[in-house]
Amino acid sequence: MADSSDNVNPAPAIDETPISPSRPDPQRKNSLEQHLKRRPVRQELVKKNILPASNAAPGLIAQQKELEKHMRADSLNERIAHRPSPEALIKEGVLHEDPRSP
Repeated sequence: MADSSDNVNPAPAIDETPISPSRPDPQRKNSLEQHLKRRPVRQELVKKNILPASNAAPGLIAQQKELEKHMRADSLNERIAHRPSPEALIKEGVLHEDPRSP
């Protein structure tokens, strides 16, 4: 009778070589540090519309934009509801004829 330990395959070797070879170039080694030193300040990124001007948490920014959109729509609807009629504008001399007429 054969031992059951004879049928066990040895574990495959693990390849631990790096995906990209490391370069001994010291400039390459410190490139992230150099880029971070030249990184623009937050206010400059806000000014260029790269970052939002809000100080809210990133998870809340989408909801904040949606709220601003609805507030703007409500404001426009309120102004449209209170605008003068074409007849009133004709009486005041703003319009010369009714824009609704053909």
